[in-house]
Amino acid sequence: MTGREFWKSAGLRLFEPDGAGRLPVSGDFLRAYYTRPEIHPVEGSCKYEHALFEKLMIDPFVAVEDDDLAPIEDEDARENYAVVLGFRDHLVEHRTLEAAYLAFARGAKVNVPAIFLDQMVHVILHQILRGVDDPMRLRAAELFFREQNVNVDEGRIMLADREIVEMYARTGGAGGLGQLLVESGTAMKSVALDVLDDDNAGLYWERSDRFDTVIDFRFTEPALDAFARVVEAWVRHFFDIETRVQPMQRIDDEAWRWHIGLDVDATRILNALYRGEEVDEGALSRIIALLQMNVLDPANLREDIRGRPVYLGLAMSANKTVRMKPQNLLANLPLAGEA
Repeated sequence: MTGREFWKSAGLRLFEPDGAGRLPVSGDFLRAYYTRPEIHPVEGSCKYEHALFEKLMIDPFVAVEDDDLAPIEDEDARENYAVVLGFRDHLVEHRTLEAAYLAFARGAKVNVPAIFLDQMVHVILHQILRGVDDPMRLRAAELFFREQNVNVDEGRIMLADREIVEMYARTGGAGGLGQLLVESGTAMKSVALDVLDDDNAGLYWERSDRFDTVIDFRFTEPALDAFARVVEAWVRHFFDIETRVQPMQRIDDEAWRWHIGLDVDATRILNALYRGEEVDEGALSRIIALLQMNVLDPANLREDIRGRPVYLGLAMSANKTVRMKPQNLLANLPLAGEA
């Protein structure tokens, strides 16, 4: 399956998918981590650090013992190598990126920076969506691995990439020159990010790695429906399970049996509602999306959940940001054969 190019920054080119469409861990992918600024030796690095780096670049899978790290003079460098190598060993143990991510979702005790998990989601989603020709679906998928700012305006729920919003606020969108002008107090023309819609969706293809488009995430808008399709694809890729996910406005279900919060705030709010606790309007207003998931083959669910929907919620934090946790979808689905 092929489609238009997008998300070159994900690094999918570093993998050769297997017959099931999974991503076996590759030497080139590991080398990309060894060349990160935190790891790559600099001119002042000691000879032991240089030697370890060269060793890993030749054979990214080579065994590294504590004795290989101990002589490195820079304490931060030793710690960074330990983290990256722990990540590497976890990936190699699980063979594919999907299996490694699923292990993280289910509580694997490995010290991994959050950005590494986001990068895993980025490349896995690129593999999942590589034949998709709907820019709105790709933009909605960005929620899985990039934090969003929320602006509620006249009933609209506008989502913009938090990093990009902060960059524009800091530099006016003009890079280093813009930052200099902002710091000097020079007035700058305001920059408005483009709101993606049916008329201008084509602009996404050239700008997909800029993450600089905005979507309206309110109920009945295309972005929320597109997000639902990504959720379906995510579950299908990991579990080979078909689901139907539909946006909804409220949960009116006296037989409510199961829900999954897609972030910390949604989890807290849905848990309270499920327990019948009173939730104030301020907290309820943080919910920006409710969805109903139906598993098409009930045999895939635990017996006590079969025939019942799974409700999903996504919420913004008190500072109006959304930090989705896609691992919750994998860890908390009530699948048959799992406790």
